[in-house]
Amino acid sequence: MNWQSKPHTSPSRRRNSSNILFSTVFIPVPKGRTLFAVWGKFYAFTYRNFIFAKRNFFAFMEILFWPVVGLLSVGIMGNFLELKENTLAFVLTGAITAGVLQVTQLDVSYSLLYDIWSKSIKHTFLAPVNHYDYILGSWIVGMMRGLIVFILLTFFSQKAFGFIMPVFFATLIFLGGIFLSALIIGMLVCLLIMLYGQRVEVTAWSLATLLMLICGIYYPINFLPQPLPLVASLIPLTYFLEYYRAFYGFSPLFSHSLLTGLILTVVYIFILFRFLKMAFARARRTGIILRLSE
Repeated sequence: MNWQSKPHTSPSRRRNSSNILFSTVFIPVPKGRTLFAVWGKFYAFTYRNFIFAKRNFFAFMEILFWPVVGLLSVGIMGNFLELKENTLAFVLTGAITAGVLQVTQLDVSYSLLYDIWSKSIKHTFLAPVNHYDYILGSWIVGMMRGLIVFILLTFFSQKAFGFIMPVFFATLIFLGGIFLSALIIGMLVCLLIMLYGQRVEVTAWSLATLLMLICGIYYPINFLPQPLPLVASLIPLTYFLEYYRAFYGFSPLFSHSLLTGLILTVVYIFILFRFLKMAFARARRTGIILRLSE
């Protein structure tokens, strides 16, 4: 009797297959690195930022104090102006977005600033890590903190101002859009720091505020003076806000808001990852990383 061996897949081939899938869907897995090694380095930076956040009292206050103060000021002002229910929901949506976006993007921005402040950036990048390891690892912690802020602000606005959320699926998509926008802002801050050094670290706190001002966080962008509406049309958060506010009866200024926002997000993330790769190569070549560690 002739026996034929059953086809099987070796462990190395299975690892290679997972690497191919991962590189096709998300980011390239460098040659010689398995998918598990990549996720392990994500986890290392995630755990590092988690420890920083847990031990830092001011990081805790970012979650509780400033977002709540911002929501209170906007909500009380809305009650004083006797805004209609949908108009009040419009501005409360902006206040919730501002709190979640700022907290989430700060974790991505801090991923580089923590090493600069402790003068240890050269030690971090002596290890076999890539630019996306610390970016995405820090973003995971940012999303965890952003989710806490979102739940807290939503609950508080419901109890204090009668804020009613749309359907759960739309809220989930909107929250994902905020997280992706925070990733873009944090990556842009890291890029500026790698190019110009510590003197531009103020962008970690000011850049998000400036972009929210342009994208219509508390008002439709057609109230902005020219050419700011054109600039707002290039910001993905503008489209995510329009998509979500349509559930409160506000007509979008752009067609296919959600799809446009997602396309812009993918394009910006791809471009920023490429620019960060070149910026780190330049920083290693010119000695900027050593100067940032002095």
